[in-house]
Amino acid sequence: MKKAERQQKIKEIITSESIERQEDLVKRLNEMGLRVTQATISRDIKEMQLVKIPAEDGGYRYDLPTYHRQSDEMQLMDVLQDSLEQLKVSDRFIAMTVHPGNGPVVAVLLRRVNYPTIFTTIGDDASVLIVCVSAEAAKELCQQLKELANQ
Repeated sequence: MKKAERQQKIKEIITSESIERQEDLVKRLNEMGLRVTQATISRDIKEMQLVKIPAEDGGYRYDLPTYHRQSDEMQLMDVLQDSLEQLKVSDRFIAMTVHPGNGPVVAVLLRRVNYPTIFTTIGDDASVLIVCVSAEAAKELCQQLKELANQ
């Protein structure tokens, strides 16, 4: 059995049963006809980033990790708060200067947030060029970005 298939079985087991120890997981997989060792399961647990949570019976059991993914706009706000140096507007263009290494991230996040006033973005190491659909849209977006950076 391939690793991905084995790890899928592990997910199925820990979401449907209370598994407290690695040995219990090895035993359960062996009962299903999957020959595994504790060392293999130990590596799988680490790779899958399984966590132990309180079980209903008072002990602990394995569970899948929970990820708290920030929205794209929250990520944009964080990166602007940390790295924005300057914003300038000229006609339909906004020139943004950021700390080195942040330009591509900001450009991607601006596209992901999908502001309707943005035509396109171009990011290099420390700057982002934002092309807006109109000069008025550029002024409004510039103000929004300043507010986002100062929240």
